[in-house]
Amino acid sequence: MTGQPVRGGAVKTFPEARSEPRLLVPALMFIALVVAAVASLGAPLITSVATSFHVSLGSAQWTLTVALLSGAVATPVLGRLGAGPHRRATILATLAVVVAGSALTVLPLPFAWLLVGRAAQGVGLGLTALMMGVARDHLPEKRSAAVIALISVVSIIGAGVGYPLAALLAELGGVRAAYGLGLVVTAAALLTAWRSMPEAPEGRSAHMDVAGAVVLTAALLLVLFLAGERNLWSRHLAVAAGLAVVAVVLLCVWAVIELRSTTPLVNVRAMRHPAVAGANLAMFVGGIGMYLLLTLITRYAQTPHGAGYGFGLTTFVAGLVLIPFSVLGFVAGKLTPRVRTRIADPLLLAGSAVVVGGGFALFAAARSDLAELFAAMGVLGFGVGGFSAAMPGVILAVTPKSETSSAMSFNYVVRSVGYSLGSAIGGLILAAGTGPGHLVPDDSAYITAALVGIGAMAITTLTSLALARRRSSETNP
Repeated sequence: MTGQPVRGGAVKTFPEARSEPRLLVPALMFIALVVAAVASLGAPLITSVATSFHVSLGSAQWTLTVALLSGAVATPVLGRLGAGPHRRATILATLAVVVAGSALTVLPLPFAWLLVGRAAQGVGLGLTALMMGVARDHLPEKRSAAVIALISVVSIIGAGVGYPLAALLAELGGVRAAYGLGLVVTAAALLTAWRSMPEAPEGRSAHMDVAGAVVLTAALLLVLFLAGERNLWSRHLAVAAGLAVVAVVLLCVWAVIELRSTTPLVNVRAMRHPAVAGANLAMFVGGIGMYLLLTLITRYAQTPHGAGYGFGLTTFVAGLVLIPFSVLGFVAGKLTPRVRTRIADPLLLAGSAVVVGGGFALFAAARSDLAELFAAMGVLGFGVGGFSAAMPGVILAVTPKSETSSAMSFNYVVRSVGYSLGSAIGGLILAAGTGPGHLVPDDSAYITAALVGIGAMAITTLTSLALARRRSSETNP
């Protein structure tokens, strides 16, 4: 049985202090990997869902979109709950919701229930920040920094793990078999959490800013809806612009509510710290670029040969292109904690952004061979892995331990919005490059998108270098 943590900052003694990290760390990694992989299951199954449920591809796309939406909405709420005294209960209840949603995706129910199940699965994305909070509270400081970096990386590469497996199961046993994978692993994650998650340290606040949660939820729903509905911008520009204004107003109202609240959902004052604000800006712009390249490569790989380019890969084989992304992302995550003893985190962010920019350049210059796509995906994975591993260090260096889950959850919301916009921007550029009567864009549209991505990573690099200069001036006045 896990001992109760002592009151105060770091947890110093446990009856089983030596054995707990051995059990706790794999559990944190496994849960972070599972929730990321399960949320991404919708991506390779869109075509299969459309065929199995006799719905349009646009409707089937919502099996992915609704999971991302619910994850973005749930993340700040779970981050605040996880910062309180009921973190273990929050983790278990959230995983129970994910398991229930996974069951709905497997049962022979109408399409509407599949969407409900996918929304429930997406809620699990909010657990990543809670895993970081557990690591920071219950592991030695040096050990926790490395584990938090790996949790951040695992939450990214989970998509690369789930994509090919889901695609293979869909080809062999249909869409229900693919979603069955989600049910099995989420049930295993719930059992793992029940056996290994410790209670939060004493003295944490249990209050929840309900008004702030409602307003932020409405704002995020609008932002992510606008990012996902590309047709709205092309066909009903005035409506889309009006909704965008409403979203901005809601975000401003939310910020005012948080500043006035004694128990804010997100500590906005802490978010205004130059290091945190800069890190979130880098995450937002960098997220746009990273997901843009991921989208470009996977779409290019599946483009039919008749287009004059592309490789016409099946969903499963296209999923294998993500393997270099996952492997090199994990390698970068393992290397980063060692490198950061010599190089400051903001400089690691800048270097990783340059690597991702190099992936864009490689894709723009050489994509006539499948090996070149694998190489570009590997470069992207290494850059994303390093960036994700370094990001928590920048934020947590100026964040109280009790606010770990809340601060990182806000960063993950920023990341989700950035990823959504990256996907939308890629779709808009390729759509603009598709000639009348053509089903696929011109090859030159991919070069245009790559150049936009290089610009995004250049901004990310400059932002990270500004953070590095500020840290250097503070440590060496």
